[in-house]
Amino acid sequence: MGLHDDLPVYKASYDLLLEIFKFVRHFNKEFKYTVGDSLKKETMQLLTLIYRANSNHDKSLIIQQAREKVEVIRLLMRLMMDLKQVNMQKFVFINEKIEMVSRQLVGWQKSQRT
Repeated sequence: MGLHDDLPVYKASYDLLLEIFKFVRHFNKEFKYTVGDSLKKETMQLLTLIYRANSNHDKSLIIQQAREKVEVIRLLMRLMMDLKQVNMQKFVFINEKIEMVSRQLVGWQKSQRT
């Protein structure tokens, strides 16, 4: 078991968290303290799940929970796009980071099954 912060998926998730913190600052007040806080909370929980998965022998269930967090983050980002809180360029940028994390979690989960 390596250090959790050496994992590529942890690093990618941390980068996502950093971008979300920067990004939420520009939301209207109406969304900053509701959806913005949810985005930050879900992403921090994603990092916690990656840490837990790395330190557990049975990783599959925890990785699945992390994948569910990614989908919630993706949904909240889409909501912010539809509510015009983010422009298309920033939406694509953040979604690329989300997709990177998602692919790494899928790969990690597949490697646990074999």
